[in-house]
Amino acid sequence: MRGRFAPSPTGALHLGNLRTALVSWLHAKSSGGDWWVRMEDLDRVTASLAHEADQLAALAALGMRPDGPVVRQSERFDRYRDAIATLHEQGRVYECFCTRREIREAAQAPHGELPDGAYPGTCRELTASARAAHLAAGRTPALRLRADGERFVIDDLMAGRYEGAADDVVLQRNDGVPAYNLAVVVDDAAQGITHVVRGDDLLSSTPRQRLLQDLLGLPAPAYAHVPLVLAPDGTRLAKRHGAVTLADLATRGVSPVQVLARLGSSLGLCAAEDTVTADELVPRFDWQRLPRLPWSLRADEL
Repeated sequence: MRGRFAPSPTGALHLGNLRTALVSWLHAKSSGGDWWVRMEDLDRVTASLAHEADQLAALAALGMRPDGPVVRQSERFDRYRDAIATLHEQGRVYECFCTRREIREAAQAPHGELPDGAYPGTCRELTASARAAHLAAGRTPALRLRADGERFVIDDLMAGRYEGAADDVVLQRNDGVPAYNLAVVVDDAAQGITHVVRGDDLLSSTPRQRLLQDLLGLPAPAYAHVPLVLAPDGTRLAKRHGAVTLADLATRGVSPVQVLARLGSSLGLCAAEDTVTADELVPRFDWQRLPRLPWSLRADEL
């Protein structure tokens, strides 16, 4: 059994990130498995080694250390391009010349049961003349997967049974950078990841990844999508909400030990006032005990 935590090193981890990491780590350790960390640093403009070091330090401060070397997606572009070449050979790739604005407007239209933000296939059947016109206008295409209405049922350890359709997800951006959904399935297979624990905002993306796994002949891990942490205003917790990182909380006199207890309490594993270590929470971990609703922070907790 091997789990993983895969943050983007674009800033400090906040309580929501740390809570998901803790669930992933506890699951791996309670199952006698390994736990790895992978940095999803595809975009080197926003990602940095400084943020990576800060994130690893935050995890270690709570008692979570990876059991293998940290993998960086920025060092694995050759693997992703090999995967795209395989999909090309299957006739599953097409060029997309849409601008971000055009994609955003198209994604707002109803798409039946496709995931949020699904692309409706505007460029799927471009004529040669239309393609030539886009190229003459200086547009560089992204590469998209040609989905064919495939549907998948995921028996999620947290969310239960989920069924959804795969859409024409981006495989490579128009700047040549491989896209998240492709990279994540290639990496999970290469690292032998058997269980993926992540935020439930990614649940609707899972059919996309299942299709890519099938097309590339890769194994499908088990999934657990953990409910998010919400700020007092009901929106997804973010840095803008205030004291949500270990550094923020330290300035208010809240230690990593206290943060760990708070996270453990939110998962039903201890009391918020307890003094516990991550190792002491391992034998208490049980999927059935974990809350299925988001953790809503109060204003006095920020």
